[in-house]
Amino acid sequence: MRESFIKGLFIKDLEKHADHRGSLMETFRIDELAEDVRPAMSYVTFTKFGYYRGPHVHYKRVELFAFPGPGTHRIIVWDGREESPTYHQKEIILAGEKSPKLIIIYPDLVHVVEAIDPDKESLLINHPTTLFKGWGRQEDFTDEVKYEEDDSFYWREFVEMRGR
Repeated sequence: MRESFIKGLFIKDLEKHADHRGSLMETFRIDELAEDVRPAMSYVTFTKFGYYRGPHVHYKRVELFAFPGPGTHRIIVWDGREESPTYHQKEIILAGEKSPKLIIIYPDLVHVVEAIDPDKESLLINHPTTLFKGWGRQEDFTDEVKYEEDDSFYWREFVEMRGR
């Protein structure tokens, strides 16, 4: 696993083990995660070509995104921490079927995930460190701030990148 030039962004290539029965891919191992990263739940999303999730940021949650395929995603991560030397800098990662990856995104890093495979829906498995809506889904609070279709730096830059 390598840490990006953006502190708090980690990227690991996932290895596919195949035999005559099919294949297996570990998405994460607890013994390879930092002490402060403990997944609380898991969910999957299938995103259609040209659609995206984000940009948004979490202030408590660490995201553990696994991209095993099918499909391919473009993941853009910006440093949203004003005090950081890499503030507003971004890393772009392609991940999915041909390049499976685990991407760990710490709080305060703004991110968007876009499906870019025109032939199939793209799979993302998330193992976040907090429960959506809390224990028993009893909380209204979420630590997510969305930058979708607004006048933020992140939305403007994402729209500009998509137009290229």
